[in-house]
Amino acid sequence: MITIPYLTALTTYFSYGLLFAFGQFRDFFRKIFDWWRANNLQGYAPICLGLEDFYIRRLYLRIQDCFGRPIASAPDAWFDVVERYSNDNNKTLKRTTNISRCFNLGSYNYLGFAASDEYCTPRVIKSLKRFSPSTCSARVDGGTTTLHTELEERVANFVRKPSAIVFGMGYATNAAILPVLIGKGGLIISDSLNHNSIVNGARGSGATIRVFQYNTPLHLEKVLREQIAEGQPRTHRPWKKIIVIVEGIYSMEGELCKLPEIVAICKKYKAYIYLDEAHSIGAVGKSGRGVCELLGVDTADVDVMMGTFTKSFGSCGGYIAGSKELIQYLKYSCPAHLYATSMSPPAAQQIISAIKVILGEDGTSRGAEKLAQIRENSNFFRSELQKMGFEVLGDNDSPIMPIMLYNPAKIPAFSRECLVQKVAVVMVAFPACPLLLARTRICISASHTKEDLVKALEVISQVGDLVGVKYFPAEPEKQEQLKEMIKMD
Repeated sequence: MITIPYLTALTTYFSYGLLFAFGQFRDFFRKIFDWWRANNLQGYAPICLGLEDFYIRRLYLRIQDCFGRPIASAPDAWFDVVERYSNDNNKTLKRTTNISRCFNLGSYNYLGFAASDEYCTPRVIKSLKRFSPSTCSARVDGGTTTLHTELEERVANFVRKPSAIVFGMGYATNAAILPVLIGKGGLIISDSLNHNSIVNGARGSGATIRVFQYNTPLHLEKVLREQIAEGQPRTHRPWKKIIVIVEGIYSMEGELCKLPEIVAICKKYKAYIYLDEAHSIGAVGKSGRGVCELLGVDTADVDVMMGTFTKSFGSCGGYIAGSKELIQYLKYSCPAHLYATSMSPPAAQQIISAIKVILGEDGTSRGAEKLAQIRENSNFFRSELQKMGFEVLGDNDSPIMPIMLYNPAKIPAFSRECLVQKVAVVMVAFPACPLLLARTRICISASHTKEDLVKALEVISQVGDLVGVKYFPAEPEKQEQLKEMIKMD
């Protein structure tokens, strides 16, 4: 878990307290000045009310220009960011016709497939002409094309599972599958920092939910042992089913799951494992097969493997891979398969083509080169950031590297200064992470060149000095080394 330095925690608490106090102060006077105006609710309760509404109005809107920036090109290593302006103190933002060409450190374009590709793009265009953009039907009606069937076979082979099923949306894969897998009388033990799609899927299942400390196998074992001993609430009957849910790479922390230890514990207590590989499939492992390959875990030991196509494959949607019996059951009972429109055929073709490139079935070694490049880029960038004195989360080989900011004033300052210097970064704040743990999240791509990464490091270092987010002492002569690297490149 993240340990906040005492002084940083104190100043962060003070900053949020000040913002909260001034927000309440302004709301108080707003009620006084607006009491005489006509009430447009006509007896209805306010639809937007509570702390969330207060947070949006008094905190988020002040810095909303740092979020949701529209782009006007493919999310490649460099992309076009549309400039915006506001005439009402950031309450509303208006787009302009001006664009800024920025270095992209925010997109999940891990292997570079999101841009035009010499192998994938012509085949996607051909599939668009043949199948059209949409099937306009659910899978069980007229929405299953030959591409969907081929994709499911290729995904199963790629993750080394007997069978697979694909969906048109990654978020919905978790949210729709979990209520089908488990229900009342079952127990879900979820990592405390699992993705929101897992949280909502677990809540919708009706199962009892228990949480274990982030990526801590010892605490998982403790929770498992206690819950098996106690049984179901009130009746104390044995649980009908126990599912442990973890992520391969945690999207806001960049840390690899301690999968071998978790697998051993689940085997010991006869609990099923549900592995979310949204950020790890295609991005890590010798052949891009995710954390199981990277950490040496047999996929037969993971009962349910989930992943998305929105990161490493440059497409959309998600998949579930498992036994043939499991996948057949999901095809008969999962609402996302029965009622939702199937994945767009061109999107399916993009994934098929990307998998072929990764495995070298396109007749080249580009896939292996991309995997080697993202690993090299990720480890280089992480190492350099740490040497500069930034607090960087995550493990080696992970393409996700959050830089901790903490203080709310540093969120817009860091984002805006980077944008001025043509580096686009993603800011992460509440509710995507705990209130006190604001950060910027860097996502590395195989399409990034060494020269561009070195220049981006220089910009981030300068902004870090300006904003004051280097919480650790930097190595001496670091700036000189960076300048030398730029000259050499």
